[in-house]
Amino acid sequence: QVQLVESGGGVVQTGGSLRLSCAASIRTFSSYTMGWFRQAPGKEQNFVARITSSGASTYYADSVKGRFTISRDNAKRTVYLQMNSLKPEDTAVYYCAARYGYHSGTEGFTSWGQGTQVTVSS
Repeated sequence: QVQLVESGGGVVQTGGSLRLSCAASIRTFSSYTMGWFRQAPGKEQNFVARITSSGASTYYADSVKGRFTISRDNAKRTVYLQMNSLKPEDTAVYYCAARYGYHSGTEGFTSWGQGTQVTVSS
């Protein structure tokens, strides 16, 4: 059973930075494509970023490109989301997600964390 636990959320001012972490209880973590999604109040969940199993390929939503960086440490079974130049519109609950295998898309994730709140104040 895959368990994902996010941490690192909080309240930050506009222009600030946060780094989210997602610890995975996956023995074969290096075989999973990982992603980050977010959901703002009253809105649907949206894709933010994903990284392939080896870490060789990353992909970002246009809204975060150039500001957010996804990375992973397979030895620590952890995926990160470094968020810089934060804006009030980045306020949302951020979810970590996993999908077995190498995948270059942004859909089809099968395991999800409980989410961590990020609030950007203006």
